[in-house]
Amino acid sequence: MADFIYQVENLVKSYNGRQVVSVPALDVRRGEILGLVGPSGAGKSTLLRLLDFLEAPSGGRIAFAGHWFASPAEIPLTLRRRAVLVFQRPVLLSASIFENVAYGLRIRGQRDVRPLVQAVLARVGLLPLQDAPSRTLSGGELQRVALARALVVEPEVLLLDEPTANLDPAHVKAIEAIIREANEMAGTTVVIVTHNIFQARRLAQRVGLLVGGRLVEVAPTRAFFEAPQTEEASAFVRGDMIY
Repeated sequence: MADFIYQVENLVKSYNGRQVVSVPALDVRRGEILGLVGPSGAGKSTLLRLLDFLEAPSGGRIAFAGHWFASPAEIPLTLRRRAVLVFQRPVLLSASIFENVAYGLRIRGQRDVRPLVQAVLARVGLLPLQDAPSRTLSGGELQRVALARALVVEPEVLLLDEPTANLDPAHVKAIEAIIREANEMAGTTVVIVTHNIFQARRLAQRVGLLVGGRLVEVAPTRAFFEAPQTEEASAFVRGDMIY
């Protein structure tokens, strides 16, 4: 039996009576990279926020690390801290890169943060800029700081919402390398939302397609792209769907 970090059962999220997520079942395996793809407005980002327990489901429940919860209020802080969400447009403190990355460690009560912060900044290629103010960063550098801020607390799960949207190829390559290293070297489970099907194919071991809030297909990456089982997935792979 596979070891799952997440299990989803009859998960529903609605806003003002409009259902935006409907996932009868989804298992996320420990140590995998799961790519979530689909057209704009398909509910991918909302599903990520539900997995990070930032929002309460309208129905159904989520298991994290073997514990079932119907509401974020039920989850102990120590458990919630094991998953970190990196937003598409990260918000940084008006401070240096170092202080932005150190923030998560400081609020956890850790005092000697310098070695950990500098080690993760070296991993993302920003150690020479550690004293630079965050307002001077490019879009790609902002995303690398956001990743460093997430990685420094050594999460069990990294939830990524379009981490390379609107970035140039060099920054895309750098950020993908950081994600791959976190997965392969630290065993971090990654759930990544992306509009870039080539990125999903490069990074993910499995791919899930959301359409209209519904999870219509989940399959190993090669099978998803070469032998999709649903009409929606076949259309998506052909490029017939509107992004």
